[in-house]
Amino acid sequence: MSVGLVIVSHSERLAAGVAELAAQMAPDVRVVPAGGLAGGDIGTDFEKVTAALSDADTGSGVVLLYDLGSAQMTAEMAVEALGDPGTAVVADAPLVEGAVAAAVAAQGGKDLDAVTRAATGAGVGSEAEQALAAEEGEPITEEFELRNEVGLHARPAAMLARCLAGLRADVRVRVRGSEADAASVLGLMGLGARKGDRATLVATGADAEEAVRRILALVADDFGE
Repeated sequence: MSVGLVIVSHSERLAAGVAELAAQMAPDVRVVPAGGLAGGDIGTDFEKVTAALSDADTGSGVVLLYDLGSAQMTAEMAVEALGDPGTAVVADAPLVEGAVAAAVAAQGGKDLDAVTRAATGAGVGSEAEQALAAEEGEPITEEFELRNEVGLHARPAAMLARCLAGLRADVRVRVRGSEADAASVLGLMGLGARKGDRATLVATGADAEEAVRRILALVADDFGE
């Protein structure tokens, strides 16, 4: 089973919204919101977070993300109260970006440590990994046209990022003068790529050829639409 996620927020609606977004990116990952006080007021509730932790844990551990300082404190208290606190991690990460990155990593079968790193590194990227990939062979460049109706919006962007899981490759997608890391769902969505847009892939690393093959296969299938 995959690592689960808990979204801790002062707002019930905010937690639910972030959880919904993350779940869209990773349909097989359990993402549980824990927002607001028991009566719906603004605040964080220890019992609600504890219950969410239990619900999110499928046996592979849980990563908790939070919005503000006191939410962090509540999340940490809930983890400390577990029988085995090592089964859950409170990630110091941007709430939305971190939740999406963590969900995609969990969907790809990453373990607790790797999902935590994905959350905390959201929007930053791993310069060391990119440098290593760049040293391994000449870049592979391919062009393609987006023919699916929604372009690189949420679901296709998540599919593209997930298909690179486990590969030693740094892949960039360029559209209309903008560039994004293919492993970043939010980066891909930020390109605003629509149906009919032409995009360029630039891949480096030991698995660059396989990365390009997987992406072009998704494009040829119109991302399953």
